[in-house]
Amino acid sequence: MEPGRAGWVLLLLLLPALGAAAPGEFDPYRVLGVGRSSSQADIKKAYKRLAREWHPDKNKDPGAEDKFIQISKAYEILSNEEKRANFDRYGDAGEGQGFSQQQHRQFHRFHDGFYFDESFFHFPFNSERRDSSDEKYLLHFSHYINDIVPDSFKKPYLIKITSDWCFSCIHIEPVWKEVAQELEALGAGIGVVHAGYERRLAHHLGAHSTPTLLGLINGKITFFHNAVVRENLRQFVENLLPGNLVEKITDKNYIHFLSDWRSDNKPHVLLFDHMPAVPLLYKLTAFAYRDYLSFGYVYVGLRGTEELSSQYNINVYTPTMMIFKEHIDRPADVVQAREMKKQLIDDFLSQNKFLMVARLTSQRLFQELCPVKKSHRQRKHCVVLFTGEGEKFAEAYEAFLTFAVANTKDTLKFVHIYSDRQPEFADALLMDEEKYRGRSAVVILERRNNAGKIAYKALEEAWQGSKEDNFILLDLLDQLRTDPGLLSSETVVADLNDELAPMFLIRWFYSTLDYISDCWDSLFHSNWREMMPLLSLLFSALFILFGTVIVQAFSDSSDTRDSPPSGKEETAAKTEKNDVSFSKESNSRIPKKGFVEVTELTDINYTSNLVRLRPGHMNVVLILSNSTKTPLLQKFALEVYTFTGSSSLHFSFLSLDKHREWLEYLLEFAQDAAPIPNQYDKHFLERDYTGYVLALNGHKKYFCLFKPHRSGDEGGTLGSCEDYDALQHTEARGKSSCSPGSRSIKNKLHKLSFWMERLLEGSLQRFYIPSWPALD
Repeated sequence: MEPGRAGWVLLLLLLPALGAAAPGEFDPYRVLGVGRSSSQADIKKAYKRLAREWHPDKNKDPGAEDKFIQISKAYEILSNEEKRANFDRYGDAGEGQGFSQQQHRQFHRFHDGFYFDESFFHFPFNSERRDSSDEKYLLHFSHYINDIVPDSFKKPYLIKITSDWCFSCIHIEPVWKEVAQELEALGAGIGVVHAGYERRLAHHLGAHSTPTLLGLINGKITFFHNAVVRENLRQFVENLLPGNLVEKITDKNYIHFLSDWRSDNKPHVLLFDHMPAVPLLYKLTAFAYRDYLSFGYVYVGLRGTEELSSQYNINVYTPTMMIFKEHIDRPADVVQAREMKKQLIDDFLSQNKFLMVARLTSQRLFQELCPVKKSHRQRKHCVVLFTGEGEKFAEAYEAFLTFAVANTKDTLKFVHIYSDRQPEFADALLMDEEKYRGRSAVVILERRNNAGKIAYKALEEAWQGSKEDNFILLDLLDQLRTDPGLLSSETVVADLNDELAPMFLIRWFYSTLDYISDCWDSLFHSNWREMMPLLSLLFSALFILFGTVIVQAFSDSSDTRDSPPSGKEETAAKTEKNDVSFSKESNSRIPKKGFVEVTELTDINYTSNLVRLRPGHMNVVLILSNSTKTPLLQKFALEVYTFTGSSSLHFSFLSLDKHREWLEYLLEFAQDAAPIPNQYDKHFLERDYTGYVLALNGHKKYFCLFKPHRSGDEGGTLGSCEDYDALQHTEARGKSSCSPGSRSIKNKLHKLSFWMERLLEGSLQRFYIPSWPALD
């Protein structure tokens, strides 16, 4: 026998022995602490206990995240009978017929020992052979939902879904590594999802194959469909950004652009550079600071910018960034550098996010400009000018602005507010006194807590901007440095109105455009698995339409050929019809206000009412028990009555006595909002979930959660059953069912209507699940 063939025979004979001899590095039984003969119930119980203990959001141990990933991977193997059998037989859960990664490593070490050719046995698609630069970008589900999605409102993310044994993943790695480093330095976010260990996240992102590249911005996912080259990836990330982030500025429009600070209440930034197109770094910066600053770009090499460059003495050979606030004739701050870096720009902009005397247009802005004091050394006082719009108040405002510029300090913030746009806030501090009516006033305040408690002191007389007013205000500020008790008055103010928020119709219009864009993208780029529901709906509609036409064409049209009835017969027929309809109406019950059709969610209608619910439809489910069924359903009907006009909402209730395990399985995915108790706790079965409300989106596999309020929070709200009995107003029930017990139960659904409003707005937190559990 030839020496080469003998070596191959010896190698094939030794491979099974090597695979059986070496112990496995990852043992799911050991991770979950169960035996090999354990049942699925024992495995599930062990997984729940360990998942609660090592969840990264609950356990602050540095190794909690890795431990949680191991627990999830172990449960994924042992909960699947096929994978469990493969692991018991071969020591691996994959479908490689016993040739696991561990055996691959043993095979590699074996041929190294026998000096076989390295180039023949090298498998670059194994995860150990691949570049480890992706490790710092790895994402898991909870990290993606809690951190990455909110952060996508500040910067776009480029995400790669990869896996082991993926040949195509190897080819794109050099390009991916180069682009990831470049985009991260510019301010974009980078993420990597390993589909083998994060199947739940990969499924949530809609990735059915590897490699898959996608972009995430403002919580919206967009897939990349072009060739994986550097230019295409850069252009893809740039296309994710809104098109109106940076305005092109020339000699003709720069005055108009800088003067817009009055309407949008923001400082304006001018970027001077010699690049014809706006660099991606500037676009990413504008997206990150779009809530605070307005950005304009000046191409200094373009004809028509000479006046602008001369006006502000711009060096056309060096990139320059200027910030303009209330005065457009001179910049408030300037930075120049031969090569603009992200860190330099961030430091520059973070120090100039607000005007010198910003206008309070929202509660968020109020909280940022006037933060709550954390200690005596960190006191922050706000000097607020209450004024109005128009030339009548211009002189008082200009005097206040001049005073603010001359007295800039870290502990003081000067702001102004339009009293007619924020009447509740103004009345709470000025007490609606006659001496301030139609005039400007100045108030010094300090926020004491986030609930709206404020300590303040108002100037005795209205603010006119005279020298005497300036001396009085300056004296009060000097006294405030040594005597914090100067702010002797206290009050509680309501949240400010968001003056710059877009109208409902505008928001609806943009939402519609986004939906149409998603449908268009899905129509041309989604795979057949994603397109099947849409195609099924389309063909069903065509079939119904075609069937209707056929039935009408071949139906008996004898009624149309008959002669019309005589006048007496027609009158008699109408009279008889009216009599019949009147008798029916008199015998039937007139629908009452507060009547809502609520069906019980059972195993019979579970599939049609949830699992196969049409896209865009949601089922709002009330959790109740046999003892609380009547009062909770009554209160539930009142709270959701105003939302029954929406055809996309369905209302059901679920019996806690029958389906507690189904509910607890869902609540495990919302442990922050509804922590699940330990199963070994003796009070485990006594936990009261009555009054919980779940909005279930069957198509996208997520739910929103409403937790009942404590009875101490009810205050003077509409929660008593007398209000409901007054609405019933029927002679059949002359006796009210109101009782202290039913009143407290009904108060569990206090403020459910506000929760429903947020549900329709889409502002509630969503908890995604991999699949809907069976309702046994």
